[in-house]
Amino acid sequence: MKKIAFIAFLLAVCVAAGRAQESRQDISVSGTAIVEPFMASSTDVQVAAQRGFGAMLSYRFMLTPSSALEANYGITYENKIHYTISNTNSYVVNTRTQEISFAYVRSFTYKKYNPFVEGGPGVLIFLPIRNSTTQSLDVKQQTGIGGLYGAGIAYEISPSFDIRAEYRGFVTKVPTFGYTQLDTKRWYNISYPAIGVAYHF
Repeated sequence: MKKIAFIAFLLAVCVAAGRAQESRQDISVSGTAIVEPFMASSTDVQVAAQRGFGAMLSYRFMLTPSSALEANYGITYENKIHYTISNTNSYVVNTRTQEISFAYVRSFTYKKYNPFVEGGPGVLIFLPIRNSTTQSLDVKQQTGIGGLYGAGIAYEISPSFDIRAEYRGFVTKVPTFGYTQLDTKRWYNISYPAIGVAYHF
């Protein structure tokens, strides 16, 4: 009887250890940058922006050892978007940008290196900062629907932690902040490079 109990105990310990080693979820915190490209349009509106910096929180759930679903929330501190109309009238909107996105992630394993690609839908929320930099206080918050894509690599520093670096792109319409004269009628690709640390559990 004691042997049976001892064997049952060993089996339970092995199962628990196996489950502990099989991390199905992870959460990561990253520093990000937002880089918006120069955009000229057929409506005589030109758009340029300064870089901004922020942070992102991500959660991944592993469907299989090589595929996962990911949810992201990111926010930039501020960046200035410059609009020029017909090369004469200029406007600046100081902006804080929030990202909410979801993605499918496909990863590959090469020893401690895990390259991955991802893609999925998302929204960017452009929040005007009403201060002296913003030249029109009538600008309004705008939500842009778009798509996220990216590729990166994770380096395992322990069974529970890895370091991730990735290029992320977000495609959405150029914001107008409620002003029809700022409408470029164009989409642009925003670059979101990110580097951070993930914890597996």
